[in-house]
Amino acid sequence: MISGISKFLFRLQVLILRQEGQDLVEYALVVALIGFGATAAISGITSPLKNGFLGFSSGISSAYH
Repeated sequence: MISGISKFLFRLQVLILRQEGQDLVEYALVVALIGFGATAAISGITSPLKNGFLGFSSGISSAYH
């Protein structure tokens, strides 16, 4: 009896060897790269964005006190 992981790896190997499977793997890699890029961009923006909002809120707070 083939375990679940072995069955998955066998099906993945069959997909990779077929032309349609290669296209599918390439698209999956492109989507993964876009996801990693978006995550890196968002994590790089969060600190300046947070500081901007804190400065804005403190400016409004000091204007009304």
